[in-house]
Parts: sequence; structure tokens; C-alpha cells
Amino acid sequence: MPSNDGHPPGVPRSPLADALLERLTEAYAAAANPVRAAAMAAYMKNVAPFLGIPAPLRRELSGAVVRGAPEPGEADCAALALGCWRLPEREYQYFAVDYLRRHVPRCSSNLLPVVRRLVVTVPWWDTVDLLAAHTVGPLVAADPALGAVMDEWIEDEDPWIVRTALLHQLRRKGSTDADRLFAHCRRRAGHPDFFVRKAVGWSLREYARTDPDAVRAFVAAEGDRLSPLSAREALRNLPRG
Repeated sequence: MPSNDGHPPGVPRSPLADALLERLTEAYAAAANPVRAAAMAAYMKNVAPFLGIPAPLRRELSGAVVRGAPEPGEADCAALALGCWRLPEREYQYFAVDYLRRHVPRCSSNLLPVVRRLVVTVPWWDTVDLLAAHTVGPLVAADPALGAVMDEWIEDEDPWIVRTALLHQLRRKGSTDADRLFAHCRRRAGHPDFFVRKAVGWSLREYARTDPDAVRAFVAAEGDRLSPLSAREALRNLPRG
């Protein structure tokens, strides 16, 4: 519910975000395609309604929306993302994900609770995975103390928070905290949720590009404690030996 002055509680005040949201809703609404929207929603298991804007056109419209806008601060990023998440159609959340990805270097660890809120609100892989790799990951890389928060998230009851913790190092390559990665995968090896088991395998497979021997040894050591899905995903691109 909005506050007495119409401002949503928990959302920073940001004239920039307000202006961008006004431009965004106008541009996206004009491009809506109900027939395509139904197909897009069905593909995403109807987790949210869609406007029906194909990705190339959406990126073009998004570029026009932000063209000439000033660089945002952290409060602007938070307000914009939370504002997009209050709109029902999924394309608005895609805009927010892209905006955070672009501007996360301008943000501090204080953004992480906002990102957690996004992860658990209308969660599905299409937003969660990008937030994990391109917003949470850079925040943790910039402030290693946030690794302890990832250790908390891996224990969370929400499978999307667990998946985010597993995937936040996807782009780290040689800078991966391998001990934390393996500990997280080990901790959630028997998780009942498909998306968590898939994330275990995906995170290992990505690290195998950097240290294939370590991943192969980890999978062998864990044996049946890893689900067949996780093990198969982890070793998918490694030669059999």
C-alpha cells in the first residue's frame, strides 16, 4: 500500500527513477502485442503477464528510454528496480535487470537487500539468474565481506535465494572462491528442488572452464551425494578420462 503522500513504503525517493518509469511505461505500452504476450507468458509457465515485446525491440525501446538520462546513484537504481517490480508485466522487470547490470558498479553492498527482495518477488529463472550473475556477483566481488551473506543465503528456505547463492560466482573465472563454491554445492547437493540441483551443476560446469581437474575431483569425491542431474551438468563439457 502507498503511504499517505502516495509514495510506496520501502522505495527510495528518486525523481530520476520516476521520470524513467514514466518514459518506460509509455514506450512499452505502445509496443504491446497481445497475441505475442500470450505465447511469451505460456513459455514462462505463466509466472507473470507479458506485454508481448520481442527482445530486440525491447532493447531498442529501452535504449531510447535511458538516452540522455543522467547517471544514477544507488538510490536511483533501487527505486527504479523496485518500481519496475511493482508493475505486472515481465518486460518491466527485464528492464530493471538490465539497468542494474549496467549500473551495479555505482552501487554498494547496501543494494543487496533490495536485490534479495527482487529475487523472491515473482521469482523465476529468467530474472533470478541474471540478478545472481550480474548484480549479486559484482556486489560480492567488490565487497568480499558479502561472502558471509552468501553463506547465509545458501542455508535459506527459499530455493531461489539458494540458487542465487550458487550462481553468484558464474562470471568470476580465475577469481572464483573455489572453497566457497564447493562448500555451497556440497551443502545443497541433495536439495529436492530441480532449479537448485540444476544450479549446483551449472556453477560447477562454469568453474570447470577454469579448473576442470578440481571439478572432476569434486564430483568424484561427492559420488552419489550429488544428484545425477548435478553431476551430469558439472561434467557436460569435460572430456571423459
